Amino acid sequence: MAVFISRLRTVERHGERLACWHETYIRDGALQIEPASNAPCFIIAATIHFLATHGSYLIPGFRMSLLLRLILLLLTSARRSRLHVLDTCVTPFRVWINDLDVLLHMNNGRYFMILDLARVDLMMRSGLWRRLRAQGWYPVVTLETLRFHRSLELGDRYDVHTRVIGWDEKHIFIEQGFVRDDVPVALAVVRARFLKRKGGTVTTAELLALAGIAQASPALPEWVASWSEAEGGMAFQPSSST
Repeated sequence: MAVFISRLRTVERHGERLACWHETYIRDGALQIEPASNAPCFIIAATIHFLATHGSYLIPGFRMSLLLRLILLLLTSARRSRLHVLDTCVTPFRVWINDLDVLLHMNNGRYFMILDLARVDLMMRSGLWRRLRAQGWYPVVTLETLRFHRSLELGDRYDVHTRVIGWDEKHIFIEQGFVRDDVPVALAVVRARFLKRKGGTVTTAELLALAGIAQASPALPEWVASWSEAEGGMAFQPSSST
């Protein structure tokens, strides 16, 4: 009789860290680990990509919360309305008990994880995710800022409103707002770029062509342009050891 557990394992392959589903078997007293063969391929592929780029170094409890939320998101995205990549994507969430900090508010770090998931929802519902995977391209965040207006507490239902607000030669700028009962809770701006798995950077022109966007970028808010430019002077300073 065999007992098995499907789980994620992080492996190194050709110098790249990957996360993949394996089945751990205990058969006749021997431990065997084999790649899973019967997991839903689409969900697994999306989960592998997301965890490989965002979750490899998270503590187990945090990673499990991320994994569960991601799977729920992938299952529900298919049932929600299709979007254009420049539309506003509204993604519903709820505060779980493991989202809380010692003051029983949603932990500040959790907001950034939720932002990642909301961007995945936009890419999934617009069809961009599938096209990116076919090209071997993937997004990375290069800069983000978040302003808190109110707190979220256990059981609160809230939405994240995600929309592309503009782009330049290298980056895509995304605004994401947390809204509870039509009241703003927090507002984030994210700067992202896309990379090629075979090496190199995806130009904005290449990305726009893939997404079917022919229009020029909307004018970025002045503070966003200044914020992006100011990041150029941000660097680690050498420190003397004591």
